[in-house]
Parts: sequence; C-alpha cells; structure tokens
Amino acid sequence: MRRRPTNLVSLSFFLSLVFTFILFTHTAISQNTTIPVNVGVILNENGEFEKMSLSCINMALSDFYATNSHYKTRLILNTRHSKSDAIGAAAAALDLIKNVKVQAIIGPETSTQTDFVIDLGNKSQVPILSFSASSPSLTSLRSPYFFRATQNDSSQVGAITSIIQAFGWREVVPIYVDNEFGEGVIPYLTDALQAIDTRVPYRSVISPIATDDQIVEELYKLMTMQTRVFIVHMLPSLGSRLFTKAKQVGMMNQGYVWIITDGLTNLFTSLEPSVIESMQGVLGVRPYVPKTKALEGFRLRWKRKFQQENPSLADTELNIFGLLAYDATMALAMAVENAGTTNLSFDMTNVSTNATDLEAFGVSKNGPKLLESLSVTRFRGLTGDYTFVDGQLQSLAFQILNVNGDGETGIGFWTPEKGLMKKLNLTSTDSTSKSHLRSIIWPGDSTSVPKGWEIPTNEKILRIGVPMKNGFSDFVKVITDPTTNKTDATGYCIDVFNAVMHALPYAINYEFIPFELSDGIGSGSYNDMIYQVKLGKFDAVVGDTTIVANRSQFVDFTLPYTESGVSMMVPITDNNKNAWVFLKPLTWDLWMTSACFFLFIGLVIWVLEHRINEDFRGPPEHQVGTSFWFSFSTMVFSHRERVISNLGRFVVIVWCFVVLILTQSYTASLTSLLTVQRLQPTVSDVTELIKRGENVGFQQGSFVAGILKDLGFSEKKLLVYDSVEEWDALFQKGTTNGGIAAAFDEVAYLKLFMGRHCSKYTMVEPTFKTSGFGFAFPLGSPLVHDVSRAILIVTEGPKMNEIEDAWFKESSCPDPSSSVSSHSLGLNSFWGLFLIAGVTSILALIIFMAIFVYEHREVLKESDPKSSLWTRIRTLLGIFVSRDLNSHTFKEKISIQVHSLGAATPSPCNHYPPSPSSYSPSTEYGDPNPNPSGQAPEDIVPAVELIDPNQERA
Repeated sequence: MRRRPTNLVSLSFFLSLVFTFILFTHTAISQNTTIPVNVGVILNENGEFEKMSLSCINMALSDFYATNSHYKTRLILNTRHSKSDAIGAAAAALDLIKNVKVQAIIGPETSTQTDFVIDLGNKSQVPILSFSASSPSLTSLRSPYFFRATQNDSSQVGAITSIIQAFGWREVVPIYVDNEFGEGVIPYLTDALQAIDTRVPYRSVISPIATDDQIVEELYKLMTMQTRVFIVHMLPSLGSRLFTKAKQVGMMNQGYVWIITDGLTNLFTSLEPSVIESMQGVLGVRPYVPKTKALEGFRLRWKRKFQQENPSLADTELNIFGLLAYDATMALAMAVENAGTTNLSFDMTNVSTNATDLEAFGVSKNGPKLLESLSVTRFRGLTGDYTFVDGQLQSLAFQILNVNGDGETGIGFWTPEKGLMKKLNLTSTDSTSKSHLRSIIWPGDSTSVPKGWEIPTNEKILRIGVPMKNGFSDFVKVITDPTTNKTDATGYCIDVFNAVMHALPYAINYEFIPFELSDGIGSGSYNDMIYQVKLGKFDAVVGDTTIVANRSQFVDFTLPYTESGVSMMVPITDNNKNAWVFLKPLTWDLWMTSACFFLFIGLVIWVLEHRINEDFRGPPEHQVGTSFWFSFSTMVFSHRERVISNLGRFVVIVWCFVVLILTQSYTASLTSLLTVQRLQPTVSDVTELIKRGENVGFQQGSFVAGILKDLGFSEKKLLVYDSVEEWDALFQKGTTNGGIAAAFDEVAYLKLFMGRHCSKYTMVEPTFKTSGFGFAFPLGSPLVHDVSRAILIVTEGPKMNEIEDAWFKESSCPDPSSSVSSHSLGLNSFWGLFLIAGVTSILALIIFMAIFVYEHREVLKESDPKSSLWTRIRTLLGIFVSRDLNSHTFKEKISIQVHSLGAATPSPCNHYPPSPSSYSPSTEYGDPNPNPSGQAPEDIVPAVELIDPNQERA
C-alpha cells in the first residue's frame, strides 16, 4: 500500500517532463519555420541623420515582431550607403536587387537619388519606400512601385499662400536650392500665388555648393528690389548659411518677411544656436504630428537606446524623419506579411547572357502582390493615421511656427478644409484671416506687420513722370528754375498726388520728371508717356492721364480721383427768337390729338343737347358752329351755352378737367422755354454732326480721337486744340471758317472750360463712359493698392474740396455735368387723360342712344307693310333732329306762354307743320284709327299755335 503513491508521483513527474519536452520542441520548430525576407536600406554616409534613421528602422522591426511574434515573415535589413551621390544610390540599389534579391528598398534620402532608383525599382518590380524624398517632381514619373512615405512638398503650398493672403502681401520672391529638391515645388508655388493675385517678380536660385561670397552677392541683389517677402526652400546645410549672411547684410531687420518650408522646419532642432539667433522672426510651416502617449514613450526608448549605441551623439534629437522611417518600416513589415511568401524569387528568363549590369537583373515575382498589399495598408502610426493614396502618404494638417528666442513657437494650424486656425478643433469662418493666428514677432523684434515691400536702397527717390503741356496748365504745369535748372510741377493733379502721398502710412520720396525732348518740348502722346513706365524710365506717371483699357496692358492704374466720362460741348443759341416758339411746348402728336378731341367733344355735346337745348338748335350751320364753339371755348373756360342734360354735364365736367391739365402743362412748359431754358444747343446729336460734315475738335494727344473715329467722323474733320483759348477760338470761327461746330473732351476739361465760357457753350448728350483720371504705376506694383486706399481717404475728406476750390473756382454758371435737354410735352404723358375723356364720352353716347331708341321703339316696330325699313329709319332720324317737346325745358316754356297769353286761337299765318316730337303716338306713328276730325288733340293744339313760326323752320 505504501509503494502506490510513489509510483503515482513518478508517473506525474515523467509526464511533466514529456510535456515540457514537447512544448520546447514545438517552440523550437516554430522559430525555425519563420521565413526571412530581404529588404534593402539605402542611406547616405554614416552620419547623424543616417544613424538616427537606421535606429528607428531597427526599433520598428523589433516592436513589430515583438507584438506580432506569430507572424511567419521576418524582414532582414541589408544596408547600403549612397555616398551622398545619385550614382552611388543607383549602384547601391542595383547591388541590392541583383545580388541580394531584396523584395523592397527603404530610401534613398534625397529626391535626386530617388529619381534614379525609381526606374530600377519599376523595372524589377521592387517597391521603393522613401521617407525623406519630398520633391513633387518624383510624382511625375508615375511609377506604381514608388511609395513616398513622407509629405509631398507641394502639400505645404496651401499653408504658405494662406499666410501671404492673410497679410495682404502682393509680391513674393522664392529663394530655393538649385537641384531636384528645390525646383520641384516652384511650379506649384507660383501657380498658387497667381491664384491669390500675388506676383513673383524674381526667383532667386542658389547652388547647393555656393560659397559665402556668392550667397552675399545674391542677397545684395535682392536688397536692390522692392519686394521684402521671401520664401526659402532648401535644406539646413545651405539654409543655415543663407540666414547667417542675411543677418550680416541687414536683411533680418524690421520690414522683412521670411517664410521657410518644411525642408528647414523639419530639421530645425539640428541647427546651431547661432543660426537660430540669426533667424529671429522667421515664419515656417511643417506637417503636424499629434502628441500621443505612444509617441512620447517611443521618444524616451529611442533616446535611451540611441545614446547607448552612439555615446558621442548624445545631443541628437529625434525629428520627424525618424518617425517617418519608423512608420514606413512598420507599413512594409505589415505589407510583406499580408502579401505572403509564395514565391520570393526573381524571374531571370528575360535576362540575356550579354546584358550589362544595369540589365542583368530579373523581375521580382512577389512584387505585384507586395505592391497591392502596400496600397491597402492602414494603421495608426507615430505620425498619425497612416495610409497611401496613389503611392503618396496623406497629410492632415500643417503647423505654423514663429522662430523666437531659443526655439520655435506654434502660432496656428492650417488644413485644406478649414484653412488657418489657432487650434485644430476650432471652426474657422474665414480661412484667410490673420486673426486666426496668434501674435507674431517679426524680424527686427517688431510686432507690426511688415507691408511687404520698400523702395529699393539704390532708388530711394521715385521718378514720377509728368506731361509737358502748353495749355490746360490748371491740371499740370512744369516749372523750371532758371537758376538751378531744377524742375517742379504744379496743378490740380499734382496737388491731388501730393495729398495722396501724405495720406500713406509711410513716407515716400519722389521727384517729378517732365516727359520732354532735349529742347523742352513734349515728346509724344499720353500713350507714349505711359509706356515709359513699362520701359522703366519712370516709376510712375502723374497728370491728367485717363484710365483706359489699352493703357492697362502696360501699367496698373490706381482708383480714379476725378469724374468719368467724355461728353460733347457745343455753342448755345437763344431759342426765343423763333416766331413759332409757342408751338414747342407740345409735340405734334399731342397737338393733333387735342384738336381731334375738341371736335369729338363738340359732336358729343351736340348729340346730347340739340333736342332739348335751344342753344344748340337752329339752322345746320348754326348748330355746327355752336357745337364747336362750345368745345373750343372750354379751353379758356369762356363757354356761354348752357348744358341741360345730365349726360352732357358729366361729359363737360370730365373734359374741363382734361383741358385744365393740358392748359396748365402748356403754360408751365412755355414759361420754361421762354425763361429757364432760353438757351438751346445748336446741335444735340452726334449723327447730325456727321451728316452735316461739321468739324469737331479734341485735345492734342488725347485718346478721344479714337472714339471720334469709331463714331464715324472723317479724320480730315478732326481738329486739335492745346489750350482753352484755342478751344474757344475754334468755336468762334465755326466749320465754314476752319473752326469747329462741337468739341469732345473729358468732363474735367469741360468743367474748366465752362467755368470761363458758360454763357456761350453747354454740354449735351451723349456721354461716353470712361474711368476718369488715375495715377499709373508698373504692372504688379504694390504701391497701387496703398495709393488707391489713400485716394479714397483724400476724396472722401475735406482736402479734395480745398484742392478743387483752389484750381476750379465756383461760378454762377449752371452745372456743366448736367446735359441740356428741352423735351416737349408728348402724348405719352397725357394719353391716360384722353382715355378717360374718350371713354366717358362714348359711354354717354351709348346711354343716350339706348334711351332714345327705347322711347321711340314703336317707330321701328311699325307693322304697315307699305312702310319699309328705310322709311322707318328716316322717320326715326327726323325725330332725332327735332325738338323733344316732352322735355321739361320745353314744357316749362309752354306753361309760361299759356299763362301769359290765355286760350289763343290758331294763327292763320302759321303754315309750318308741327314739330315731329309734338305728334301724338296715334298720328305720328301711323295709328290705323286716327282722329276722325283730322285735328290734333286739344292738348297739342295750343302748343302748335303758340310757337312763333319766325323762330325756327321745322
């Protein structure tokens, strides 16, 4: 019984040993089944950057396989040195592909080296991952086997242009290294600057091997230009020397703006303190790397490991390229595992035996799978979300920095979606506002925003061209001191320019230079003078220069400071001397319409009144005369005839209202013609001038000549004048004596002329639109915007009125800017009144005729077969033209006569038949049972007998 437990313990111990052995054996077998995958790494010489990058690559593999120990693949690094040479990089890549049979290559460092290696990788189908080659030109190679595991330099262009746009700088000079890295971003930068209307007047290209003297020479050249905003795109090896020399020559003082790209900001920690001291006030952009716990933990581990391996490089700092190298290695290890290891060999079938070294390598069979696996790789790396789109690592945001003190200070961020912002989590409403950036310390320890340009040091005095003129000296007049032979200028335009210069927020020295020949005579037209700005003879042109389209091809104009427009001036004549002036207040169509309505109203009143009103009865000629007399007498409200019918009274009331409006309007218009508008232009239409063949004038050297030719004037009909006096003399002569009938000029000159001769001339339409007088500067000059703002300040303030009062004194003349017009009153102004009168009259006629026909309807209904329709109509017309004895007016008259005469007997001398209206219905309408006695009824007889036959013939 005591031996059984011992046996059980021994058995358990034996089984434990067996299990441990099996587990150990399985682990050993598992470790022996991992598949090594050769990967190449191409770096420059074994310097500080290379050691940092290689250290991050090794740590990436260590961290990756420690986390994923169950993966079957293991990357084996094969490092080669390019010796900082493109050919050396190509040789290293060729060795790795041909001899080592690597499945992928990490590197090279520079864009120039990568350009060579990409072709080899594309031909052998070996993916190339570069974590530091950032030139946009590499994208143009369109190689599917190239993966840029860093930011494309062109991606920072948006951040740079947003800064420039926020501060309103209009000119920028890029300074870049003369190699693949420097030139690659320039096309993208210039296009983006043009999109925000910022000029690039010059490009400063510096050789990577330039000496300090060559750098200083280029900087002095930049100092002679007016632009003070520079964008530097180069690596620290050249950039540190550039800023050191810029500090020495005084280009890091107040007024300068320096913006550096990520070529310098990414390696800012590697710069010497003395270089940082010379870069105070510089702005920079770089890809933003979010701070995470994983990143901070890696920094500590890397720092400890790197110092152990490189004790002599204890001050080396980890930069973004080390992080990118770490993430790129992680991405490659992940992609290799996902692509599988079915076939890691190379296909050598197409390699000939006589092939050179550049051709004697095969094609990776695993390349296409690895390419696809890299393209879909997604993970969260040290630099943020890691993903490739068309072989390019995607960027999320850029950080904007300001060099201040011993290091750099973050002043904001930029993203393609939201633009500038102080914090990434803020929502920006204006992506190009400088208020979205923190305070900036500019070069020279200044907090004032530099304006971005200055007058060049070798041209501190601006050369302002002014025209030489014999006349119109009120605008510009050149004065020469006979003692010192120094020239100066006076005049309205000069005073405005001086006021504008004083309104600028900074001082500018300038001098006036006349545009003349050696003999002191003007040397051409205004177009010739303005063209001198393009040629560089003048820095600007000031004078009575008009802003026109063809001149804007050579210069940039400021905002105008005078009224715009070209108008026509003609002599005026007294229009009251015309014997028919009383007809001019109304147009002919209104005269004719009024006359027709007077006749029409007379006819309407006769129709409504003649049967019941003795004033409208009598012989036909008397009735016609009375009707029209009544109608026309309403014009002066002198009509004596009574209107009895209500319909007639309604028509007369409306017509009197129409006549009242017409007469009052006529009186006012005639009064205006005889008093206010007594003087009328001799010509009011350009077409009339051309048809008559009249001569017209324009100012010498003016662009108005082109307008006149376009209108159709013959060149021989165009005369020029140089002064106000000559202008007036040409008008006095007239066309027949070699003078002019009209002059065309700008409103400003017409104002001056009218101030002296307002009693003889006036401006008439048409007015041709122009932009007025402006100052001309070179194309793209930053002064244009500042001077335009100053013009607004001057023109909106009291200073402009003072200048105008000084040169163009006010007079009692009418305002020449208002064109003379003498429009007669037309039918368009009164057709509504005539419509009301016409409708009222026609409505009254319709009502009257309806009542009349209704009252005498029995005439139309006559059933006698012997009575034709025409007979009935004649009977009805006879009734229409006769008196209506049933009217109250006649009844009152009969009643009065009956009371005064008593029961009178019929007069034997009365041979006139009774009025048709006095017929009784039985006799008048043909009653079949007439009175057997053949006499009228008793109530009718007195009426017939009492009417005097001498008063009217029935």
